[in-house]
Amino acid sequence: MTLKQTPLNAAHRAMGAKMVDFGGWDMPVNYGSQIDEHHQVRNDCGMFDVCHMRVVDAKGEGIRAFLRYLLANNAGKLTLPGKALYSAMLRPDGGVIDDLIIYFMSEQWFRIVVNAGTADKDIAWMKQQAAEFTRHLPSGDAAVALSPASGGKLDRGNTPITITSRDDLAMVAVQGPNARAKVWQVLPQTRAATEGLQNFQAADCGEYFVARTGYTGEDGFEVMLPKEKVEEFWYALNKAGVKPIGLGARDTLRLEAGMNLYGQDMDESVGPLESGLAWTVDLKSERDFIGKAALLASPTVRKLVGLVLLDRGVLRGHQKVHTAHGEGEITSGSFSPTLEKSIALARVPKDVQIGDTVQVAIRDKMLAAKVVKYPFARKGKAV
Repeated sequence: MTLKQTPLNAAHRAMGAKMVDFGGWDMPVNYGSQIDEHHQVRNDCGMFDVCHMRVVDAKGEGIRAFLRYLLANNAGKLTLPGKALYSAMLRPDGGVIDDLIIYFMSEQWFRIVVNAGTADKDIAWMKQQAAEFTRHLPSGDAAVALSPASGGKLDRGNTPITITSRDDLAMVAVQGPNARAKVWQVLPQTRAATEGLQNFQAADCGEYFVARTGYTGEDGFEVMLPKEKVEEFWYALNKAGVKPIGLGARDTLRLEAGMNLYGQDMDESVGPLESGLAWTVDLKSERDFIGKAALLASPTVRKLVGLVLLDRGVLRGHQKVHTAHGEGEITSGSFSPTLEKSIALARVPKDVQIGDTVQVAIRDKMLAAKVVKYPFARKGKAV
């Protein structure tokens, strides 16, 4: 099978990256020391090729009402242009199709960033649901929008909902305490529009769409730009002193920050309430959404917790966790360079409490681990 390549593939090879198969993509796992790359982001800044992730533009007069129905988190909360929201997108049975970030740009335009491995499935699902949603509108209208400006009234328009995969765009994440200053050094024309951004906000700067979001627990920007300009941007950042960071450090950084990885910490077989994502699910409002009935009908019997290994060894995914309340399983585990200990996320019975000691089966041994509240580290330090 031929691996897919991002527009930065040649740049990774020129910089000496070790390349691996990552879900069908030829991606850099490291450029030397994975530990050094991890500390580089926590203490200074680094850049990540995230061009394999997919940018999707959702547009039309009825787009807000549709997204309120499509997503578990409430897109109705987004009223400030540029504001972002993290949400799960669920199946009718409550399983997680994907986790994503959605940006509100205008009443006719929301931008969504989805995971690489689920992008085609996600877009097909969105288009299918948009067609169904439009078909069931009152009086056969082509679109309906519930906008804050309308005071909650129905605005009827004639623009159908469109879901467009922006295959013309690339994305680079620059993360770390010095990340924003480095982006401004390379793209000074974006500074005025982005200097005032709070966390989880974005600015449309013409060719550059700059979001103050990320996947490391550090500050920084995710920059979306035309594919043909991304290699020049990558090398300009490098010339400004920003080092490239591979998938290995990206995984330990996100794990320390307590951030879920789709396909490991949740998937279509498990719901958000058992995946540490209850904070992204709005069950309080009267709004209906896909999967809501299933979540309300199913009592939660498991939850996601953090583990810190007390004995010598390394926690890894799929290792069994033995607790006083039954068996659980590690979903993500690794050595934490910041804590200098092995850490993990684990799905365990709901009666397991913070502070409990559990046993993890590693090869033929049972090793002790402490149940902790995550995140484990943020802003360069252990939490």
